[in-house]
Amino acid sequence: MTTAPISAPQYFIEGFRFMLRPGLRAFVVLPLLINLLVFGGLIAAAWHEFDYWVNYFMPSLPDWASFLTYILWPLFALLVLVMVFFTFTIFANLIAAPFNGFLAEKVEIMARGEDRTQPFRFSDLAPLVGRSIARELRKLAYFAPRAIALLILSFIPGINLIAAPLWLVFGAWMMAVQYIDYPCDNNQVSFPDMLAWLRQRRMGSLGFGGVVYVATLIPLANLLCMPAAVTGATLFWVREETAPAAA
Repeated sequence: MTTAPISAPQYFIEGFRFMLRPGLRAFVVLPLLINLLVFGGLIAAAWHEFDYWVNYFMPSLPDWASFLTYILWPLFALLVLVMVFFTFTIFANLIAAPFNGFLAEKVEIMARGEDRTQPFRFSDLAPLVGRSIARELRKLAYFAPRAIALLILSFIPGINLIAAPLWLVFGAWMMAVQYIDYPCDNNQVSFPDMLAWLRQRRMGSLGFGGVVYVATLIPLANLLCMPAAVTGATLFWVREETAPAAA
């Protein structure tokens, strides 16, 4: 029997607590290690190229407007950070997809009170591998054209001033899409139906995704972000699937 729904952003916080239960710890370790390796490698690469990319995206300003550089630099630094973390999320989730799907399945079982003994067996992952990777590629197909459109905006002087805020909103939405999809896939909910479910709960979805996105920007905390987000998204799905939808 599930508990009552809570505010959407709180599901991520509860995901941290829930994933530490004895029956789930084994399913958290592998996604966490994958997260650590991918994130560490990407940050090391970004560290060397950060100034280059910020200066690349920064529009050229006439001498009389040079004072705006101090205002615009943080905005475009944020834009580069957004792009870096999007890249990290894509690669990390593609690699960890089967493990995340398995974690979501076990969280749902426990959240429904059906089973509290969760022995880990690698053989249980095999049926999930092909399906999970296919689903990740479907998410990538959804993400790519929208990200490319935003990237094009980032190159257009003047218009690129709105690129960073749009990236932030899109980032929150994609975090919701990314992680809610795991329990939906386990329950054989199609990708279009999953998107419709999120749109019916648009503000809640953006609230959950926004908290996850902000967490990815916090050093050390972001290493636990992936399993916590999978766990929190599964709790979101279990508790909200029968709750009245809000636009």
